[in-house]
Amino acid sequence: MREQLEGLREKALQELEGVGDLQGAEEWRVAYLGRRGALTKILRSVGKLPPEERPQAGERANRVKRELTQAWEAKVEALKAKAIPPEERIDVTLPGRKPLLGTIHPVTRTLWEIYDIFAPMGFQVVEGPEVEWDRYNFELLNIPKDHPARDMFATLYVAPPYGRSQEMMLRTHTSPVQIRTMERFCPEPIRVLIPGRCYRYESVDATHEWMFIQVEGLAVGREVTMADLKGVLTAFARQMFGAERKVRFRCDYFPFVEPGAEMAIDCIVCQGEGCRVCGYTGWLEILGAGMVHPEVLRNGGYDPQSYTGFAFGMGVERIAMLKHSIDDIRLFYGNDLRFLKQFS
Repeated sequence: MREQLEGLREKALQELEGVGDLQGAEEWRVAYLGRRGALTKILRSVGKLPPEERPQAGERANRVKRELTQAWEAKVEALKAKAIPPEERIDVTLPGRKPLLGTIHPVTRTLWEIYDIFAPMGFQVVEGPEVEWDRYNFELLNIPKDHPARDMFATLYVAPPYGRSQEMMLRTHTSPVQIRTMERFCPEPIRVLIPGRCYRYESVDATHEWMFIQVEGLAVGREVTMADLKGVLTAFARQMFGAERKVRFRCDYFPFVEPGAEMAIDCIVCQGEGCRVCGYTGWLEILGAGMVHPEVLRNGGYDPQSYTGFAFGMGVERIAMLKHSIDDIRLFYGNDLRFLKQFS
């Protein structure tokens, strides 16, 4: 049996040396070390030897088995290492790599900056539902059915809950929360910021998204005036865009304010001289504002004879675009890390 084991060992090692792939290595293992392999058959025949020869034969057979097993394992490791391209091999002796960590999205970062500016003025943040009733989204904001102002909003309607006949929609602006806040706090004075997602069914291009983040401000109290509104927004513009900023207010129309205005700042790029960014006007519009319409105050529970208020609203993406000189709103939601890493 000794000669038989030695011959099997030499033959097996010689064949193993010529194996060139993992499949061939597995076939070699089955042929020699498997349940029906050549070495296994020899091990089973040890019991047929005379009793005095069995210990020595068994020890020799097990030694050959260990040697062949170790040779096979070394061959498999060598074949695996050879199969992996050098650039994909892992050097376990190198220090570990830190995992990639996310950063604050530029829109969120801009929203936080807006919070920080208005907080010292006494504004607190409130939120409301993104799926809204027609009553809050339009009617209580002085936009009744068939009012031409509804054409300004490309509304996305949704099916209302079973048994409810009132129309339901994805809110087109954050203004419905103005009514909800007035209903909640009336007759107390109010000074709030209202952030959140808004949705409109419109074509996506460099300046429009079907979903965008809006933030509104609302202040209601006794003897609140247009001068208060201008002072608050001027302070905001100069803290957000620089102390040297000039501001401009011009009349504009919004159904829920009277009078209404749009606010612009002198162009950040050309300093008001006129360039391609500002359309050669020297001004960049940043938000809409105005004094809360008496009918809206009444719908919120306030007596317009005793209370007045102002409101303003801005797109957070637009503020971020102006602040960082970004020319395409789609970059914010394109998930391109090359763009987002610039704000980390």
